[in-house]
Amino acid sequence: MAGSPYASALGRLKPDFSSFLPRDLYPALVAAKDANDLAKLLETTPYGADLARARATHSGAALVEVAVNRAFVRRNRHAYEAAPFAGRAVVATYLGRWDIQNIEMILSAKALGRTITETEDHLVSSREIPAGLYAGVMTLDDFRILLGQPTLEATVRALVRHGYGATILPLLEAFERTHDIFPVLQALDRQYYRSVLEAARFFQGDEWVVRALLQSEVDVRNSLLLLKGKGADLPLDAVSDRWLDGGTLTRAQAPDLYSARTVPDLAERLAGRFPSVTEGNAGYAEGGSLTGYEIALDRDRTLAELKRLRTYPLSLSVIFAHLLLSEVERADLRRIVFGRLYGFAPERLSPLLISPRL
Repeated sequence: MAGSPYASALGRLKPDFSSFLPRDLYPALVAAKDANDLAKLLETTPYGADLARARATHSGAALVEVAVNRAFVRRNRHAYEAAPFAGRAVVATYLGRWDIQNIEMILSAKALGRTITETEDHLVSSREIPAGLYAGVMTLDDFRILLGQPTLEATVRALVRHGYGATILPLLEAFERTHDIFPVLQALDRQYYRSVLEAARFFQGDEWVVRALLQSEVDVRNSLLLLKGKGADLPLDAVSDRWLDGGTLTRAQAPDLYSARTVPDLAERLAGRFPSVTEGNAGYAEGGSLTGYEIALDRDRTLAELKRLRTYPLSLSVIFAHLLLSEVERADLRRIVFGRLYGFAPERLSPLLISPRL
């Protein structure tokens, strides 16, 4: 194993692993009185340089959001560059998720009538470099061009020249008739998961761990789909139409799971795959919120996948452990930002975080 091409990747990423925020910092972060106070607490962390650069043009929640996104992209880029040649195609295709997220954010913003500046602040990018640069051909200027399109229909049509024609064109007529953006967003997601699961085929022997990571993500999304469908009292057909293939929870299993009488009953059935999901029952009983289920699903999945990834350090696993930790920290910091924005008490916000439990 000493000659593994991933020994170099492990060596290059090791300092990055120690740069993730320590658990004991999170109580102070969730107790910050506002986003500016939160930014001050982050100044002495690896986010400090990005906060300093963004402070000339941003403040408050936007300042933290921009700095977190820039640091996140830099970590992604470092992980990609650390991957040996044989593993880069998988990592590149995986990173394409952030281009997809940016596209979906732009389309959703157009549908809601949000401004260019307001939306650009939330793009996952680092100055002029989008997070998915290594996976595709879209640049930050390309995203700005999409934002500048006069209508939502024009934005959808503009995506065709970026390689999304086969995905979007069959839906364009229905979209222009109904103005329902969801089928387009869903088609983009399905294209992404097909591509990344195909990229993680077994040709070296270590890709199975990455496939398991991706399958668990699809399982979480489908589990949430079932819970949301049951909560909204949707028919099974409507839920099945939105199912993402590729996970270990199959479309054929959906009818049995969905036959549960209530949302808490459905959570009990999902507990065999995600043991903590029933923790969401209390929040659902109190106010009909599904947030507790979502956090429990994400936490169970993250803990299980990190344990598996860390078992195989001299493989693609070291790259994806780094990427997963980066994603979780970004998600937690964004939860804290919006928690401060909406005045969540620390005792309400802390249980929503995953990083302090890793």
